[in-house]
Amino acid sequence: MNIRSLTRGDGVVIGAAVLLFIASFLNLTSAPSCSGPYCPSIAAPNAWDSLSLLMSMFLGGIIGAVLVVVGRSLPQPKKVAGLDLTQFGVAFTVFAAWTAFWTIIDAHGSGAGMILGLIAALVLAGAAVATPLVGALKAPLMGTPSPAAPQGYGYPGAAQPAGGYGYPGAAQQPYGAHLGDPSLGGQPGAQAYGAQAPAAEPAKDTQAQPAAAGAPAGDFAPFWFAVPVARPLYAEDGSPTPIAELAPGTWYLAVDQRGPGLVAQTQDGRRGVLQDTTGIQRG
Repeated sequence: MNIRSLTRGDGVVIGAAVLLFIASFLNLTSAPSCSGPYCPSIAAPNAWDSLSLLMSMFLGGIIGAVLVVVGRSLPQPKKVAGLDLTQFGVAFTVFAAWTAFWTIIDAHGSGAGMILGLIAALVLAGAAVATPLVGALKAPLMGTPSPAAPQGYGYPGAAQPAGGYGYPGAAQQPYGAHLGDPSLGGQPGAQAYGAQAPAAEPAKDTQAQPAAAGAPAGDFAPFWFAVPVARPLYAEDGSPTPIAELAPGTWYLAVDQRGPGLVAQTQDGRRGVLQDTTGIQRG
């Protein structure tokens, strides 16, 4: 179940179901007006004393709310007899509201439980029916959180020393530059790794080899990104089975581009292809 797929209308459905459950413990009928020491003691029943009303109105509405919420939070709708769970849930909520309406009309002196139950059932049915139709109710119940940038070397937003390694303006030396410095314990004349060696005379017997025409350096630069919702990461060999799932709120490193997708690296070192890159946040 994806909780972030719930809408404001689903929140109203959940709240009305809770209110309906509370109303089931309150009195269904009001006590008759009587004054004096000879008034009979009459116990007002609640919904749990009437099995038919409990199942058709109170539990029926609660079951409908559960089916609506579960059906809308599943990634793929589950169908029973050609209808998905949401449609079954809407039918339950409408039936509960219909039962509550005619029961309170037929009752002689409705109590707090009956009145509160009618209000909850009407709100429940209205929200279940109107959620797919009203734009305000279709808005997400929980907004997509902005990923929190973890602090540490290499992450976006991390505090880095000015002029550090790899940053513009830093005085860089080839790796192993101390090898040619006697004051640092190196041997005179030793070449540092990556230092340009002096040009040597071309040998007469050696045939000049043409430079290998390598692939031109691409303009892709690795960057950090975060996904707005959970998305699968597929293997680089094109296998349809996901190897990992990228979760919102976590930064991942994009190391290459594969068509419209990105080759991403997870924090545990796994690499795969993120095919859906819509809405990602770059670090």
